[in-house]
Amino acid sequence: MEQVDCVVIGAGVIGLAVAREMALQGYETIILERESAFGTVSSARNSEVIHAGIYYPKDSLKAKLCVEGNRLLYEYCRSHQVATQAYGKLVVAADGEQIHDLQNILYKAKNNGVPDVRLLSSTEAFNLEPDLKCTAAMLSTSTGIVDSHGFMLSLLGGFEDAGGMIAYQSPLLSAHVVNDGFELAVGGNDAMKLQTRLLINCAGLSAPQVASKIDGLSIEKIPRAYFAKGNYFSLAGRSPFKHLIYPIPEPGGLGVHLTLDLAGQAKFGPDVEWLDITEENQINYAVDQQRGDSFYAAIRRYWPGLKDGALQPDYSGIRAKIVPPNSTAGDFIFDGPRQHGLPGLYNLYGFESPGLTSSLAIARYLEGLIAG
Repeated sequence: MEQVDCVVIGAGVIGLAVAREMALQGYETIILERESAFGTVSSARNSEVIHAGIYYPKDSLKAKLCVEGNRLLYEYCRSHQVATQAYGKLVVAADGEQIHDLQNILYKAKNNGVPDVRLLSSTEAFNLEPDLKCTAAMLSTSTGIVDSHGFMLSLLGGFEDAGGMIAYQSPLLSAHVVNDGFELAVGGNDAMKLQTRLLINCAGLSAPQVASKIDGLSIEKIPRAYFAKGNYFSLAGRSPFKHLIYPIPEPGGLGVHLTLDLAGQAKFGPDVEWLDITEENQINYAVDQQRGDSFYAAIRRYWPGLKDGALQPDYSGIRAKIVPPNSTAGDFIFDGPRQHGLPGLYNLYGFESPGLTSSLAIARYLEGLIAG
């Protein structure tokens, strides 16, 4: 039976960042990934936005790790030749009633230490974006876009250069507590047994399901997964905007916003569609054309010039939520030995947005918890 220092479950962006950090710190590390490639679930189905850390409650992990992660991500991408584009973002108040909400968002951003945020009048916003309609706006210059696949490929390269190994099509079947760690049964074509001192669950949407396979972990310590689908529609033709455009947030998400890819092509979304399912294998990723009807109304609040028929169904993703609909948004949860009592086990729950932006900071923070 092979023995290693650390096993990371899941090769999404957070699993790759965590595994790379552990390998760089000298831990002999293996990633177990149930799919045939890295980053094929949530990490392949997001907007690729580098968030600034604006919306999250002060002193929350999301606020702390997003602001730190934003800086680390830009630095990493510059030094590793991963493409980014700091377009900047405008959060817009559609009418006078939303100005108070906008001021609250600015207050939160400044409390969280977000750099370079300021309020703009409607005239100042119009001078930046002549097609935009708003009463006021907040400009965040550190918001941008990253080539998420290129970033993950770079993380994997760094992990392997540090001596790490990745096993694809290798789902965790079970984990049992043994002396000084865990004994793992791994499925797939090359079924195997592994022994590890550290077991880190970075399975994203599947993190609660993976945790249920760990013998000795109390079921009361495992949160229930809730699935909130986000649908995206792409814009036919050229975008008139040079910034990302966000409305005031809505429950469960940030509203139907406009993001740009690295080539400047626009897409809208994600919306929030709560799914009445209990397991990941029940997800249908198809985008319903009819959901576009509500997109037009939402977008025209800030872009009245959007033409009929300009939106096309594009793709969807699922947020890894552990709070039900109509609840306050949850924070990142690092569920370690202090919480559940099993030495060496760390379950990462609720790592939805801003997980991509925060990934390098998440990896550092977790390594710090493990090092004590």
